[in-house]
Amino acid sequence: MTTPRSTPSRRRTRANGDGTVYQRKDGRWEAAGYVLAPGNTRKRIRVYGTTRKEALAKLTEKIAASNRGLPVPSAQGSVAAYLTYWLENVAVHHLRENTHPRYTACVHRYLIPGLGKKKLTKLTAKDVRTWLNQLRTTCQCCTRRIDTRRDQPRCCAAGQCCRKLLSPLTLTYIHSVLKSALEHAVREEEIPRNVARNVRTGTPRPRRFEPLTADEARQFLAATRGHRLHALFELALHTGLRKGELLGLHWEDLDLDAGTAAIRRTLQRTSAGGLTTLPTKTRASERRIALPARCLHSLKLHREQQQREREAAGTSWQRSGHVFVTVQSGPIDPTNLSRAFATLLRKAGLRRIRFHDLRHSTATLLLEQGVELVVIKELLGHAHIGVTATVYAHVRLRLQRDAIDTLSTALDGPTITETANGDGDEAPPCATLVR
Repeated sequence: MTTPRSTPSRRRTRANGDGTVYQRKDGRWEAAGYVLAPGNTRKRIRVYGTTRKEALAKLTEKIAASNRGLPVPSAQGSVAAYLTYWLENVAVHHLRENTHPRYTACVHRYLIPGLGKKKLTKLTAKDVRTWLNQLRTTCQCCTRRIDTRRDQPRCCAAGQCCRKLLSPLTLTYIHSVLKSALEHAVREEEIPRNVARNVRTGTPRPRRFEPLTADEARQFLAATRGHRLHALFELALHTGLRKGELLGLHWEDLDLDAGTAAIRRTLQRTSAGGLTTLPTKTRASERRIALPARCLHSLKLHREQQQREREAAGTSWQRSGHVFVTVQSGPIDPTNLSRAFATLLRKAGLRRIRFHDLRHSTATLLLEQGVELVVIKELLGHAHIGVTATVYAHVRLRLQRDAIDTLSTALDGPTITETANGDGDEAPPCATLVR
């Protein structure tokens, strides 16, 4: 008669769905099980380890991720292969014509040389962080061999490194391009998560700009009087429209009787199509704004001038419908407008600024006049009021300082004197009202 103690122990079996673990002939341990795959299907995977515990831990991690709804990655190629696929098949249909070339240059100049050889499924947040730190401290003149292409090398190729480092704003832009590409890989279930989102690059300081003061703005407008595009510069300074929005205006967008303008399109130069009319920068940029009386008068005079130019040109005049055109009736190139703007600044004896700083000047002058931030946001066509508040934070700080100084002046006003009898029965005199 056998006792329970003498009965040979049976090997413990794993529950259904936990997978199997066994030792291979080469001594390694292999674990296999079914996990979630793209397309809501099931796929059998195999993981390996030097010990049974290690292999089982890897399989348990895969099954736990599958139970959370994360499919197993299906991509087998490199980061460079996926970035190329993303640019040619995805980004080209979702980006603006002038944005896609910048993304392409960023991918081929920084992302592929730095991370292209790594497997897409093996890319980790540590890889991205290490690469960004290296990119932050690497001289681009040496890396991209800029100096070697010069006729007479004068820095890196000559043994004198110029330390041409990338700006924090450029690093943030490169990081955002990588995040966009990996985010689409997650949506296509190529990888389980976007590792670039776990890397923080820090918030770069906003680009410094020096808007025109009220006196400088009057001086600039005085210099534009008599210029063929006086109405354009006056409209830019009074409304804060972008350069492309000004050049993309059509006469049908203007209602000079009602005093309004509909901003629907922008004129940009693209690498493929040259001067091209595109939609506005964002949906919030498509807006209707009110025009001041001074701009209405200038636009009416500009329309009469354009009519005379059309009659003088005869049949050679191109009816494009643009408000602002060249003498030959063609659209104005944004670069040529910037040159004309720089010439007017020299004529007025003003410091050199960008044309886009006219937009900043409009917002700054409006803030200093006490206009509410939400009104400026609608006028400029910002998508969120936080953008307006962030860009013009320095103006708000100056206004806060003025308000604090005003309060200090009020508190330093006439002091309350005691009454003659000093018995405290009479009400204290009121302080002088400070305006």
